[in-house]
Amino acid sequence: MDTSVTLPMWLFLLLALFAAVMVLDRFLLPGVRWYMRRRVNRIIEEINTRLDIEIRPFQLTRKQALIDQLLFDDKVISETRQYASEHNMPTEVAQARAAKYANEIVPAFNAYVYFRLGYWLARKIGRLMYRIRVGFFDNDQLKNIPQGSSVVFVINHRSNMDYVLVSFLVAEKTALSYAVGEWARIWPLQTLIRSMGAFFVRRNSQNPLYRCVLERYVHLATRAGVCQAVFLEGGLTHDGMLREPRLGFLDYMLRDYHLAIDRDVVFVPVGINYDRVIEDKSLMRKLDTNASKRSMWFIIRTSMTFFIKTVFMNRRKRWRRFGYASVNFGQPISAKAYCEKFDIDFSQMETETRFLQMEKLANELRAKIASVVPVLPVALMAETILTDATRRRSELELKSAATGRITELKSQGAPITISSRACEAVLGNALKMLVGRGFVDVDDNGYYVRPAATDMLRYYANSIAHWQQE
Repeated sequence: MDTSVTLPMWLFLLLALFAAVMVLDRFLLPGVRWYMRRRVNRIIEEINTRLDIEIRPFQLTRKQALIDQLLFDDKVISETRQYASEHNMPTEVAQARAAKYANEIVPAFNAYVYFRLGYWLARKIGRLMYRIRVGFFDNDQLKNIPQGSSVVFVINHRSNMDYVLVSFLVAEKTALSYAVGEWARIWPLQTLIRSMGAFFVRRNSQNPLYRCVLERYVHLATRAGVCQAVFLEGGLTHDGMLREPRLGFLDYMLRDYHLAIDRDVVFVPVGINYDRVIEDKSLMRKLDTNASKRSMWFIIRTSMTFFIKTVFMNRRKRWRRFGYASVNFGQPISAKAYCEKFDIDFSQMETETRFLQMEKLANELRAKIASVVPVLPVALMAETILTDATRRRSELELKSAATGRITELKSQGAPITISSRACEAVLGNALKMLVGRGFVDVDDNGYYVRPAATDMLRYYANSIAHWQQE
């Protein structure tokens, strides 16, 4: 008697696929997860032995657990109910929207990706393009930050390369958590950025529910001691000058700060400057209200062309084109010491009074940042040329004027590290960079500014313009 059963080929393949998935799920994947978890834990233990600021347990908490913690936060629950009432929607719908915002904001930090892949990429990209210089103007106070403090690096924002440089330079000290704009929410970049502990922020969002979820995440991360990096200006500078500080993130961190029971929040001012900002022309273009918006295809094509040309450029030529990138660390400001000094309790203040006090703190941080923004050769030479832009001057005249300006800046306490022995060669290279980029031209009568390039020269000179006001 024939007992065989005939199955269609499609059904057989479906059953085989289902069986393979079950084998993977029940037998292979648990072993792989155990192996990877063990490997990551070993890396975390190894890294924590050499970091000045350890990776906090909050950063290692599973993403879903952090989302749940946010959604069950008293303030988020209250705001969710109010949002549902104002928009005439069921509470469940408002809760789902809050969950969507929380999922969008909360990172999925992976120590292996951060320290093995992210650090390697940041170092390679930074050194590929610039001669990197680091300075400390903190009178050794960084070393004396108490263990357990929440450290916040407060940075000026000149380029999207800021993320790369600071992450690379502080990777031997801690793992940073960044607030990243919506520009980075593209696949697969957003997965990598989340893995490195960054969280996405919708700039200028007026949605009260979204702002509440974001505020509570920043508050929880700060209370947990997560080391964060914040751009005080809130966005890139378009004219090269320091912008007015934005108070949002400072307020999120300190509005519920209790001096007696919360850990100290220590703000570390960081000044960044470049001999060449990669996106300088795009940033300047945003000042032109009549300029048409670039298409996505144009941006992708231009970026890829720039990247390929940079990779295949020899090191000497590349460094002569991009010059120095410099990062300086200034004197930290302790929130606890600040509150004690001025008898301030942010948690007990009304909104208007709190923002007035927050503005004073932000302005002090801005001044600290300005005092450590590096004075670089291109900015110095751009400023020198613009002092008498209508007259042609020889290379010797320009170098002499720039050398005199260096002496003046040093007497003001400006962070300038151009040594006297290398001064002539460094200034000469800066002048060649300006000529090479078409900002300055030269003939038998000397160097002169190209009329169409005046704004670009002013953009670079503006990075040190705050020293002219003293």
